Amino acid sequence: MAETGGVAVDHLRSYIERIERLEEEKAGIAADIREIYSEAKGNGFDQKALRKIVSLRKVDEEKRREEDLILATYMKALGMEE
Repeated sequence: MAETGGVAVDHLRSYIERIERLEEEKAGIAADIREIYSEAKGNGFDQKALRKIVSLRKVDEEKRREEDLILATYMKALGMEE
């Protein structure tokens, strides 16, 4: 294993190359996701609402209920909800 200045060059290069491959895959997946949102928009669905639903589905149901309760409490306090 070659070392330069105390750095294992082969290991370093391997990490960098793996990260680069994953970054490329991530960019490809992000493009695929954008395409799906565009397709949904073309079929009359609201992208912002879809994104919100995807986000909410990631949150534990109990945690989501707690957040909804806090939001409703704040909105009521501000006169935004009865």
